Amino acid sequence: MTAVPRLVLSAPSSGHGTNALAIGLLAALADRGVQVAGFKVGPDLVDAAYLGLAAGRPGRNLDARLVGADRIGPLFAHGAAGAGLAVVQGTMGLYDSVSGRPEAESTAAVATALRSPVVLVVDVTAMGQSVAALVHGFRSYDEQLWLGGVILTQVASPRHETMLREALDDIDVPVYGVLRRHELPPVLPARRHGVLPVLRGDAEATRAVRRLGEAVAGTVELDRLLALARSAPALPVQPWSPAVAPAEPGGARPPLVALAGGPGGSYSYAETAELLHAAGAEVVAVDPLRDEALPAGTRALVVGAGLPESYARELSANRRLCIAVAELARTGRPLLAEGAGLLWLARELDGAPMCGVLDAVGTSRDGMVVGYREATARTASVVADAGASVVGYKQHAAVLSPRAGEHPAWSWEGGSPEGFVWRGVHASQLGLHWAADPAIATRLVAAAGVAEGVGAPV
Repeated sequence: MTAVPRLVLSAPSSGHGTNALAIGLLAALADRGVQVAGFKVGPDLVDAAYLGLAAGRPGRNLDARLVGADRIGPLFAHGAAGAGLAVVQGTMGLYDSVSGRPEAESTAAVATALRSPVVLVVDVTAMGQSVAALVHGFRSYDEQLWLGGVILTQVASPRHETMLREALDDIDVPVYGVLRRHELPPVLPARRHGVLPVLRGDAEATRAVRRLGEAVAGTVELDRLLALARSAPALPVQPWSPAVAPAEPGGARPPLVALAGGPGGSYSYAETAELLHAAGAEVVAVDPLRDEALPAGTRALVVGAGLPESYARELSANRRLCIAVAELARTGRPLLAEGAGLLWLARELDGAPMCGVLDAVGTSRDGMVVGYREATARTASVVADAGASVVGYKQHAAVLSPRAGEHPAWSWEGGSPEGFVWRGVHASQLGLHWAADPAIATRLVAAAGVAEGVGAPV
């Protein structure tokens, strides 16, 4: 059982200011001394990173498609342990689902699973009394949903505010905050930087979070929101635990696994490091953009899907680390790379030399490939046995040629094989959430002491 006070912030659709409000709410309450925890519905590592920066503890993702609906409650309880308030930031509109499965994967489904009140964030630009009809529709659409109230953004004037409040009062919906135009400034670093400003602790990211906290503290009724959050009933779930059967020790010290990231976290989901620790590894961060060598004694390397493609030139310029990564792969040590990590291992990307582990060339294109994939493992590796089924997430602009090596990582319906498996290397643009299969960490740590002979790039 967990009785952590909690709120879900959602909206009628994207673009209403939910992200900025969730970050600001966490920052404002943390500044008041409340222990807070932040969660993001869906696979977005960037939003989760900023929620974590505001909360002062790792931001986490709640994605029923990646981990299974039955793990949402336990993962929430694990990440919210000891918090005086947990804020869950929704994705898209309240009832939306990319996969067409809103009954299990929408923000509304997550809120229902967590027995959490929902606060609807509504951009009321060019809207008057119709706000009541909109909110009433969202409240009535699902009788299991607990719509606790609203926060209004882009309010034009005191007269506009009065009109909106009176309309919402007529349908008995509380208003917990009113933000005028420009009171929720677009201060976060550009999305092309990804999670990097958070991982490095950049001053720009820290200032942005502080400014959002100040904006929310001045416009949102924090005490009333806390009271609503505390009215959420106990959640009858056992917290998820990263504990897995540890690998057999290969020596006096646990194997050292380098996890790509920085002082503020990694490019992987927060549970990845916890699972590696639980499996018996010593986990040390390595910054692919700044560190010129792998940590001394590295026996495995994990590069998560959050590494931004926009830093290809910086990755290429770090030649010493590229050489060290190629040597690690040559010796047969486990090297797991997702997303842009696959591009980093290629021979080159847009003409810039990369690590040269894979005999493939990357090219950036206009537009993004985004979406979930139900994939089948084509080649046995520490990630999955051949024939195993997984669900992963892709988000990339650059593509590789060839798309797959002699031993592909994955295949899925409607697409040709993708990714590379060679010696200890498993590289793909498909990102996985290891909480769906904690044994990945066990297998990786067990393999970390194994080294093969010399070979050529695949």
